[in-house]
Amino acid sequence: MSNLSTSDDILACARSLIVAGGYNGFSYADIADVVGIRKASIHHHFPSKVDLVRTLVARYREEAQAGMANLELQISNPLEQLRFYVGYWEACIADASAPFCVCALLASQLPVLPEEVGLEVRAHFRSLSKWLTSVLERGARQGQLRLTSTPRAEAEAFMATVHGAMLTARAYGDPKIFAVVTGPLLERLAPGTIPDLK
Repeated sequence: MSNLSTSDDILACARSLIVAGGYNGFSYADIADVVGIRKASIHHHFPSKVDLVRTLVARYREEAQAGMANLELQISNPLEQLRFYVGYWEACIADASAPFCVCALLASQLPVLPEEVGLEVRAHFRSLSKWLTSVLERGARQGQLRLTSTPRAEAEAFMATVHGAMLTARAYGDPKIFAVVTGPLLERLAPGTIPDLK
């Protein structure tokens, strides 16, 4: 096993353990058991749990930024970009490949997280908010989105709704709830539609 793949395996395992049980819900022993290496090997790559989770969140943010940049290249319509973003999470929740945003889960634990990890979590939220704000600004300017507030306020509400929908789906144990919560959000943003209030 190469150093790169061992490091990647450790990060992937830590991510799934955090999503399942939070920051304090796993140890290096748990990772060692899953990955099939000794705890000392984990310490070689990540001297402390803070180093491991800080690296994990920084990489997660970089992957998200790359995904958003790719989305910008693939889809030009702002409403379709938002639909794709929501659809990505809907699929991840439905097939349990990523049932919860690791940064959203860690944000709920900010009061007990080490500061280095908290800084990375906040940076992810700022990055996502910035992208959503730009999509919403562009959509409103092009007449492709109907905003009821400033693009920044709409971006924060959008992000909170998506993360809240993840939490609600988890609380009910029903992945379909995610679309029940996010569907009206997308309908409200689409120009010329009146949300169905049934």
